[in-house]
Amino acid sequence: MTTLEVAPRPASLAPVRAAIPESCYQRSTAKGLLYVARDLLFYAAILAGLVFAPWWLALPLIGVAGLIVGSLFIVGHDAAHGALFDSDRLNGFIGRLCMLPSLHVYESWVFGHNRVHHGHTARRGLDFVWHPLTAEEYRAQSRYGRLRYRLERSWAGSGAYYVRDVWWNKMVTFRPPEKLAKRIHRDWALVATWVVLASGGAAALGYARSGTALAAAWMVVKLVIGPFLVFSQVIGWTVYVHHVGPDIRWWDRNDWTRFHAQMESTTVLRMPAVLNVFFHDIFVHVPHHVDMRIPFYHLREAAAAIEAAFPDVVADDPFRPGTYFRAVHQCKLYDFDHGCWLTFAQGALAA
Repeated sequence: MTTLEVAPRPASLAPVRAAIPESCYQRSTAKGLLYVARDLLFYAAILAGLVFAPWWLALPLIGVAGLIVGSLFIVGHDAAHGALFDSDRLNGFIGRLCMLPSLHVYESWVFGHNRVHHGHTARRGLDFVWHPLTAEEYRAQSRYGRLRYRLERSWAGSGAYYVRDVWWNKMVTFRPPEKLAKRIHRDWALVATWVVLASGGAAALGYARSGTALAAAWMVVKLVIGPFLVFSQVIGWTVYVHHVGPDIRWWDRNDWTRFHAQMESTTVLRMPAVLNVFFHDIFVHVPHHVDMRIPFYHLREAAAAIEAAFPDVVADDPFRPGTYFRAVHQCKLYDFDHGCWLTFAQGALAA
């Protein structure tokens, strides 16, 4: 195993934020609404295509629909950070609207993502997103717990992890703090209403077209369930490569600083232009963690400024499929004492 060596760094993000031009913080209501309108148009078009598509064409179209649900989610994610518009009311409205197809409870997301994940990125015991187990913690799991952990850390397990740990635990069954309960329950009811209306409308449409219960159920799968499952796989994988990799460190509480977390425990990955149509530069992730107020359409400019000021810190690479598979192969367990990732075999020796 290789211990990740860390040179002395500032503890604060203040010098990093000072390097970001003021132009990166400029928001355009018109530009934000154009992105929203574009993604909603794509979403409506793909749903229309799925209504009339034969089964053999429906399967790839469901995959595209999942990507478009992801596009809307990223726009909603920016709104949830208050980065998309100057108006808090407009951010809240657009955020809730764009998160409905992904069945996300807006205020739960704001609490878990903005406060916990961004507030404690890659911090042991606090950041719940893809938090690794140590070798000892893994051995202490039940047989079922170890099997689930292995599945979710496999190349195909990102969606299963995201649905269980983020969506189900942090959205559907989450018990919020009392001061947030009213707002979160309101948004939970909004999502539940959307699920009922969307599923009921899809079922009615399917039955009207073919007159069978099977056709009604298949329409619900095509328009609601399938895109949600594809989205979950994509977003689970996306968050994984943002914060898990052989060269990405997680931190014990005493070693953690905001600089370490936001500059060294996430990445800049350059996606092909055709895929970035869906991802809205969210893979340019370091500047987003340095300052959540930067709109996604300024992330590249902010990344260039940060990398010019701190050229030896930010990991900036073109994304390749091997990036993910290399991480999945190596990054199973974590050794917080040495600051390095372990395979299961290495973890067995360490334990």
